[in-house]
Amino acid sequence: MSPSLTIQPIDAVLLDMDGTVLNSIKAAERIWGAWAKRHGLDVVTFLPTIHGVQSVETIRRLSLAGVDPVVEAAAITQAELDDVVGIEAIAGAAKFLSALAGFRWGIVTSAPRALAQRRMEAAGLPNAPLLIAAEDVAEGKPAPDCFLLAAARLGTTADKCLVFEDSAAGLLAAERAGASVLVVTSTHERPIVHRHATITDYSDLTLERLPGGDIRICALHEGEHLATSPSFVMQPI
Repeated sequence: MSPSLTIQPIDAVLLDMDGTVLNSIKAAERIWGAWAKRHGLDVVTFLPTIHGVQSVETIRRLSLAGVDPVVEAAAITQAELDDVVGIEAIAGAAKFLSALAGFRWGIVTSAPRALAQRRMEAAGLPNAPLLIAAEDVAEGKPAPDCFLLAAARLGTTADKCLVFEDSAAGLLAAERAGASVLVVTSTHERPIVHRHATITDYSDLTLERLPGGDIRICALHEGEHLATSPSFVMQPI
């Protein structure tokens, strides 16, 4: 290992789901687009607002007369459970998650638990040892609660975790929790302003087993040398 390589020790990896380990945009926008049309919304303007937050909060922010956000969110969730056509893993995600076996990691999503499990299965991704879903926190992203809870359940604190995220709300939640962050940009149509290292997908990561069993996760950027790339080292459980 290069003596100039800067590494940051971490205890766990926490990953958002939609847009981070899998791409559910086609299914989500198909369902939400139909819902928006029924309620007289401009679909093109509305759809970018649905990502990264709980469905009930998306609907609540609209303040639509005569619309119960809880009832409507439940109907949306059922439609999403019924329609998983087009959901697929982000490139390299399955291999990366499989490589984390024996280490502390979890999925932290704004989706309801049943939907998260359905989408992970549809994308062919391995079951996470920990899943924090919408039902597990009083306040969803951009509040930090989900990442704080995930860290605690894994026996550590959020400042010792590496978070993979893709949405503005998720990034803010991770920042507020004090976690290190890598941004996955595979599904981004337009850039998000942030201060973190980015990867397009998991082919931009290198994983190395170190003497003693630790794993080193290194985020590589085009044209960057290994010694200047963000690197994180995690011990097995």
